[in-house]
This record gives sequence, C-alpha cells and structure tokens, in this order.
Amino acid sequence: MAAPAVEGVAVTALRSVLFRVRQAAERAGTQPERVRVVAVSKTKPVSLIRQIYDAGHRCFGENYVQEFVQKAPQLPEDIEWHFIGHLQSNKVKTLLGGVPNLAFFEGVDNEKIANHLDRAVSSLGRNPLKIFVQVNTSGEPSKSGIDPSGCVRLAEHVKSHCPHLEFSGLMTIGMPDYTSTPENFRTLSKCRVEVCKALGMTEDQCELSMGMSGDFEQAIEMGSTNVRIGSTIFGPRDYSKKQPN
Repeated sequence: MAAPAVEGVAVTALRSVLFRVRQAAERAGTQPERVRVVAVSKTKPVSLIRQIYDAGHRCFGENYVQEFVQKAPQLPEDIEWHFIGHLQSNKVKTLLGGVPNLAFFEGVDNEKIANHLDRAVSSLGRNPLKIFVQVNTSGEPSKSGIDPSGCVRLAEHVKSHCPHLEFSGLMTIGMPDYTSTPENFRTLSKCRVEVCKALGMTEDQCELSMGMSGDFEQAIEMGSTNVRIGSTIFGPRDYSKKQPN
C-alpha cells in the first residue's frame, strides 16, 4: 500500500509546481502556457511516471541513456520526451533508436555531438530533433557545456550544417547549491541576445532552458521558457543504479 501513497504525493506535488509556475509567469508578465515544465523522471519507476501522465502531464525528461531506452517504450507515445545533459557520441543511435518520440535534446555542447545527432536523425528518417545548446555559465571545469564565448559559433554550426536538427534555444545547469543562480541566468540571457543577433532570430524564437527544483520560479521571472523539475515532483532520487552516458 506504500507505493500508491507515494504516487499520490507526486501528483499533488506536480499540481503545486504548476501553480507556482503560473504565479511566477504572472509576476514576470508572461503567459503561463509559454513556460514548459519538464518533469525529470530519472531513477524513477515507470509506474510513477504513469501516475503523473494520468494526471494530465505530457512532458518528461531523462538523463541516462540505458534507463531511458528501457522506460520509454513502456509509456504512451504522445509523451514529449527530453534528453537532458551530456551524451557520448557512441550512444546517439541507441538513444534516438530507442526513443522515437524524443522531442528535445538538451545538451549539445560541441560540434561533434551535433554532427552525430544530425546523421542519426537522417539515417532513422525521423522528424527533425529540436536541440538546446548547453552553455557552461558557472565556469566549472567539471561541468559540460560550451563556454559562453563559443555559444554563437556552435549555434551557427547547428543552424548551417545540421539540417536534421532544429536549433531551439540555450540551456544551462547551474551549481548544485544554487549560489550562482542569478549570474547563470543573466549570462544565458546575454548569450541569447548574441545568438539571436548572429542568426537573425527574434528572442521569442530562442528558448531559455534554465531553472530546476530549487530556483525555477526565479528562472521564470528572469525569462526561462523551459524549467526542469525532478525532486520537487518525484521526491529524492536513488542513484544506486546510475549508469554513465
């Protein structure tokens, strides 16, 4: 009887998050429906994801390839899946082949991975894959993401040389303790201005994926259109079975 109780808590938590998102959007003067909530379900069982799905949510995110390709086929095809984070190029075909309804790839941080994704999308004959260029806004050597100074060049490469990818915006993952949050968000916003100028896009055409469980409201107030929320919805994660990408 314990599992249904936990799952009920997750649905309640989702509704609370969506309410907080609406409030933050209103404070920012933007329409709440313009902010996408990605429920990050890594390490969580299919049964729990299904509960959130049955509550009406359709956007989910995963981080680990092997876990992702095992879980996705067990869930409805109308889910909008996001892959979040770094991916080794030799895992690209496994990911795209295993998750045909992958909608967004949040984590292109170099030309090599962009090229691999582009070729894999082409060979599978699937619709173009939307991507966010990942920017290392906190300057941590251990963190994936291109330096802010290189984001324009990488975005231009995707736009000009990867016809099977759709450049959709920029994303960042800040420090775990959230101490650098305001600076991270300001840096990503500045990157968007530069990218839009270089690519001839309006800012509305270039999304910002920033904000997680601890700072998503501030992220929305600073312009985020895509927030990635895991533990606040699903509870603490179990990393004991984590496998590298």
